[in-house]
Amino acid sequence: MKLTIVGCTGSFPGPGSPASCYLLTASDGDRTWKIVLDLGSGALGAIQRYTDLEDIDAIFLTHLHPDHCMDLCGLHVAVRWKPGGWNRDRIPVWGPAATADRMATAYGLELDPGMHEEFDFANWTERSAVTVGPYTVTPYAVNHPVEEAYALRVEVTEPGDDGNAVRRILTYSGDTDSCSGLEDAARDADLFLCEAAFEEGRDDAVKDVHLTGKRAGEAAEAAGAKRLLLTHLPVWTSQTTVLAEAKPVFSGGVAVAVAGVHYTI
Repeated sequence: MKLTIVGCTGSFPGPGSPASCYLLTASDGDRTWKIVLDLGSGALGAIQRYTDLEDIDAIFLTHLHPDHCMDLCGLHVAVRWKPGGWNRDRIPVWGPAATADRMATAYGLELDPGMHEEFDFANWTERSAVTVGPYTVTPYAVNHPVEEAYALRVEVTEPGDDGNAVRRILTYSGDTDSCSGLEDAARDADLFLCEAAFEEGRDDAVKDVHLTGKRAGEAAEAAGAKRLLLTHLPVWTSQTTVLAEAKPVFSGGVAVAVAGVHYTI
C-alpha cells in the first residue's frame, strides 16, 4: 500500500500544502485501487498531480469541517460538467450523516437532487467496516467538537513479493484530542497518520479539539503503533516543536508529513 500526502496543513491551506487529503494506492492482484481520505480545501488541484480524477474509487471523510471535505464541491463540477461525460459510475463517498446535505448547501444546490447524481453517499456507522477493493475501512468515533468525527482504520491485504498475502494497517486520526477511540483505531498499526495541531504550553487551555505532538506520541505508544507520522500542522505550529514533543514518549519512528511525499506501508 502506498500513501501519498496530497495535503497536510491544518485548518486551512498553507503556502506549501493544501488542507487535509491523503491518497492510498493498493492492488488486489487484478488491478490497482485508489481511495482518498478527506478532500480538504485546496486538495483537488494537487491530487491531480498523482492521479486522474476518474481513477478515484472511493472517498472517505472523517468529518465535515471545510479543511477536510470542501473540495468535494469542486469534484462535483468535474464529474457533472466534464466534456464528453464522466466515464465511470458515481463516486462512492462515505461520511457523517449530514454529508450530502452539507455539500449541496455549500454549493447552493437544492438538497434534492443535490450532488446525489455525482456521488453515491453512504453514512458511517461507528466501528462498522466497509470494503472497497482490497481496503477495509473502519470508523472510530473520536474527540472533536462536531456532531460526528472519526478516526479511520484502513486494513489492506495485498499479494506479497513471494506470492503470499500480506496484511498492512494504516490509521488516520482525522481531527481529535486524546480518547480511547483513537487508541483503538490505531491498535498495532503499521503507520499511524496522526494530527498534532497544538503545542504543549501554548494551547493547554483548549480542550477536546486537537492533539499536541506529545499527546499524539502517547496515543501511538498506547496503541502499539509501529510508525508515527504527524500531520495537520497549522501554519503557526512548529514541526520542530511537535517532533520534540513526540519522540520522548513514542518508542517507534516518528516524522512530520510533507505534501508530495510518498510512503510505502
